[in-house]
Amino acid sequence: MKNRISTIIFDMDGTVLNTLDDLADSVNHVFSQFGLPARERDEYRRFFGNGIGYAMKCAAPDDTSDSLIDRMIPVFRQYYDKHCLDKTLPYAGILELMKTLHDQGYKMAIVSNKIDSAVKELNDRFFSEYIGVAIGEKAGIKRKPAADTVMAALDELGSSIDEAVYIGDSEVDVQTAKNAKIPCITVLWGFRDKAFLIKNGATTFASTPSEIAELIRQPIGL
Repeated sequence: MKNRISTIIFDMDGTVLNTLDDLADSVNHVFSQFGLPARERDEYRRFFGNGIGYAMKCAAPDDTSDSLIDRMIPVFRQYYDKHCLDKTLPYAGILELMKTLHDQGYKMAIVSNKIDSAVKELNDRFFSEYIGVAIGEKAGIKRKPAADTVMAALDELGSSIDEAVYIGDSEVDVQTAKNAKIPCITVLWGFRDKAFLIKNGATTFASTPSEIAELIRQPIGL
């Protein structure tokens, strides 16, 4: 019998923070520096979630070389570090959810494929009252959908997979939870639509942050 959930691991982009504008603006800025065409904001929804290199490769013209992508990544990182708070805000209801969970004694962490420095800066800015563990992409730890960031977060929190649940918005998050062997709740306000998520294995959904507090008290299948 599964233990009661005591620990919640959140994805960041598309789950707790609406980062789409700042991410899209930053990639378009880099593209302009390298003579590539910009993309519309909503086009970027399907690109983010698997690391910035992947997103830039998807957004760039088909004939863009891997070597050019490699040159653009550090330019993006430098620019995004300075502009990651320009338009980014928590989704409506997220802070209220975190306060509720915190007051009920749940342990929480954020894991992301964003640059680790940006993950920590954004967590410090918006969620530090409730979340002390925030892990992003960095040397020595595999990014999602590998389970490494989740396992690192559980280790820092002193929790096990038997008492954890993962909250995300994308197919990358669904696979991450599967690889970590923990249940997944997929939110419907993020970067992917429900039909796509179902096609990619999502089974338990939250339409609003308040639904998460109810779902974690119920059995959730792996």
